[in-house]
Amino acid sequence: MSEELQTIFGRVKEAARSLSALTDKQKNDILNAVADGIIRRADYILEENAKDLSRMDAANPKYDRLRLTAGRLHGMASDTRNVASLPSPLGRVLRHEVRPNGMELSRVSVPFGVIGVVYEARPNVSVDVFSLCFKSGNACMLKGGSDAVYSNRAIVEVIHEVLRAFGVDSHALALLPPGHDSTAALLNAGRYVDLLIPRGGKELIRFVRENARVPVIETGAGICHTYFDEYGDVAKGASIVHNAKTRRVSVCNALDCLIVHKERLADLPELCRKLAGSHVVIYADSLAYQVLEGHYPAHLLEPATEESFGTEFLSYRMAVKTVDGIDEALEHIAMYGSKHSECIVTEDARNAALFAREVDAACVYTNVSTAFTDGAQFGLGAEIGISTQKLHARGPMGLEELTTYKWVIQGDGQTRE
Repeated sequence: MSEELQTIFGRVKEAARSLSALTDKQKNDILNAVADGIIRRADYILEENAKDLSRMDAANPKYDRLRLTAGRLHGMASDTRNVASLPSPLGRVLRHEVRPNGMELSRVSVPFGVIGVVYEARPNVSVDVFSLCFKSGNACMLKGGSDAVYSNRAIVEVIHEVLRAFGVDSHALALLPPGHDSTAALLNAGRYVDLLIPRGGKELIRFVRENARVPVIETGAGICHTYFDEYGDVAKGASIVHNAKTRRVSVCNALDCLIVHKERLADLPELCRKLAGSHVVIYADSLAYQVLEGHYPAHLLEPATEESFGTEFLSYRMAVKTVDGIDEALEHIAMYGSKHSECIVTEDARNAALFAREVDAACVYTNVSTAFTDGAQFGLGAEIGISTQKLHARGPMGLEELTTYKWVIQGDGQTRE
């Protein structure tokens, strides 16, 4: 590790300790000031974002994630204010017990300390991570992608201005220098970093998981399915499929594969009708292709291949799979899903219950678009990522998931024989 990086890491660790002196009100005031700063400095942030956008092909699936607008900045500010309005996750007594010898045990929620986040071209992550970490008493180190270097610097600059104005150590938030050296140092900074969270595509996540010597919470890729059951409502299904696929195609909760019960293939053109207006390319298996041919634009309809399934498209593309029944749908999801978000469209309570019980995913929906897998939509204010693993946290990670606990023991001179 270079001397520069070691200095940064040391200062962030010191700043983490100092955060314990802040009251929840002080944190909330600072977060609200950060939200105000984002709006006040919107022109500057958008100018810097434009520099990043000019270096990326607009056809790149990452382009939409990278792009900031006045509306998105207002959304980021709103999410920050939402985090400020939430109860503090710290100091909660999770368990209390008095032992027979009079020893009093309390299990109390506390911050992790320093949280590192490695992410790609998503400048909104800079604000989400800071607000959640700061509210939960954690300092954070950000290692953003080179695609968003100007955007991230501008956002962090605004946050640092607010921290300094409130007399808070600005090293509570550190944006690491661009380059692979910073990433390698962060992945091996066990002395300084308590938890590491990767946010990005499957290659980034795999790299972090395989190379980190710091505990990792995996926020996996989102390969999302919607199963239109034998007892599905067509109007609900068409609305859910269109929303899940097209609301924002570049995010992890976007629909990648529509699974259709073979007895409902006649409804497939109606289920996909709105998709044509959004120019969604459909990769259909043989049965689905036969039904859609002549009812879906020919230039947007292609035969599915094996690669069509288990792919996170992050674009206006989607696969369609025909199944004999719910058991085959469950098998398909088990084989190709990423344990992120899965949906069934059905009016049959037994099938809905079976789907919810059998699908192994962080979020399982019945008659609801997978687009709702989002921290703000779950009432968490914002999110630091969608965890697809099973240890510690699963699904959208908010304030509570950024805390651990410690045992606090009180007594009156007890000793152990």
